[in-house]
Amino acid sequence: MMLGDVIGETGLMILEESLSALITEQSVDFTVVNGENAVGGFGLNQETLDRILAAGADAVTGGNHIWEDRNFWPVLDSDKPVLRPANYPDVKGAVPGHGSLLLEKNGLSVLVINLQGREKMTLIDCPFNCFDIITAVHPKAVPVIVDFHAESTEEKEALGYYLDGRASIVAGTHTHVQTADERILPRGTAYITDLGMTGAMNGVIGMDKDICLNRARSQVARRMECAKPRSKEDCAVQGIVVELDKKGRALSVKRLGLHP
Repeated sequence: MMLGDVIGETGLMILEESLSALITEQSVDFTVVNGENAVGGFGLNQETLDRILAAGADAVTGGNHIWEDRNFWPVLDSDKPVLRPANYPDVKGAVPGHGSLLLEKNGLSVLVINLQGREKMTLIDCPFNCFDIITAVHPKAVPVIVDFHAESTEEKEALGYYLDGRASIVAGTHTHVQTADERILPRGTAYITDLGMTGAMNGVIGMDKDICLNRARSQVARRMECAKPRSKEDCAVQGIVVELDKKGRALSVKRLGLHP
């Protein structure tokens, strides 16, 4: 199972209330959660990481906001199962953390890879080439799960087809809007353009709608704040559940939009 970006305290609370039961109900063996927006909508810290892991996540992925709290950078270098995008330039000592992790669970060697897009985002190293480099080091890992944190739908779909048959799951994150294009690609890779988000749905991509409206109309930068739900009906846990065969090929992919 993969879940979309956890947005602020609301996202954390909904995750803590829902994930354990969801894992049981869906008979999930391995769970990946994107946590890069867990601290007030921007970034991740030790406390929020521990809460996501305690809720039931096996691995926590990041994105462009993973760098917000510099006090968190040493945690990226720890043995915690947390990732930052792998395709930041390999400058010795300047980029902390890991872009991929090989995790053993239930007799499986699960390779989780976090990549970041370049279209309409920071021009970092090529995510396509980066995947090739990582998987060359772990040729026997099954399954291979990819969180592609990217803005462009075109770039996400292109990577999906590039990895078809080599990755078990390619799921997009970053836009916080769940897409309805979950499918199994021709060579057996489960794909969705964006998982969506975990948090309050009565805002703009999880953020306060009035602030977003003022920013859009005035074009004056204002500090963003997370949306505040009126009730649990305003919240959701979004993502996908994928069934794989023993070779890591997708047998089914189901979109989740759980309202606790």
